[in-house]
Amino acid sequence: MISYKLEKFEGPLDLLLHLIDKNKVDIYDIPIAEITRQYLEYVSQMEREDLNVVSDFLVMAATLLDIKSQMLLPVEVNEEGEEEDPRAELVARLLEYKRYKLMAQKLLDMEEDAQGILFKPPTVPKEIAKYEPPVDLDELLDGLTLAKLQRIFESVMKRQQDKVDPIRSSFGTIRKEPVSLEVKILDVMQFARLRRRFSFRQLLERQGDKLEVVITFLAVLELMKIGKIHLKQENLFDDMEIETLEEEGEETELELDLEGLEG
Repeated sequence: MISYKLEKFEGPLDLLLHLIDKNKVDIYDIPIAEITRQYLEYVSQMEREDLNVVSDFLVMAATLLDIKSQMLLPVEVNEEGEEEDPRAELVARLLEYKRYKLMAQKLLDMEEDAQGILFKPPTVPKEIAKYEPPVDLDELLDGLTLAKLQRIFESVMKRQQDKVDPIRSSFGTIRKEPVSLEVKILDVMQFARLRRRFSFRQLLERQGDKLEVVITFLAVLELMKIGKIHLKQENLFDDMEIETLEEEGEETELELDLEGLEG
């Protein structure tokens, strides 16, 4: 039911709760005759109010009168042999309204308390905020062996061979210029920044030929060395998972030393 603001009452249920509290009566044993009389006295003073506002109060007044008339009749017994109380439905509505009213008051108190909480913006110098501890390669490569990488590499290579069409493979092809290791490192890093986490197999299978697979393999090793990505494997023979170690949105410049690899 929609509630309307009327003096200090939000609606007919709010008025009923006020009358119950005012008369100090048990909500489970409402003296319906007295509460109805007081309720009608209040409604009679609402003649100048908006009809849309008064209508809800008039509906409740009719409900109270109906309950009052039912209580004058002989008590009805339900199928289980228990006496039916005409006030039961009204009591349930009042209890539900009271529960939500208390919850609303609690939320209001929490909102008022929150107004007294102030937050201080960080004042850490930029050079300290950007500090990154040195990468521990032993910890980064924990559990990773060349044998595991070789098995994954051989599996990817076999998949590449299985994709070759024995007829079309004899056709001439237009080969593109080989990709440099530096370009491939940047490409893998960009892929890692977009995906954040992906499989080692997924990275290799997107390459065009064997040479590009090899270069990609070297690019992954170099990015691990400089602490930009991390590889892990849950179980033996499982695919390797690659995860970028950069914060999301961070794109720091890569400090590459490729002389040893390209030589």
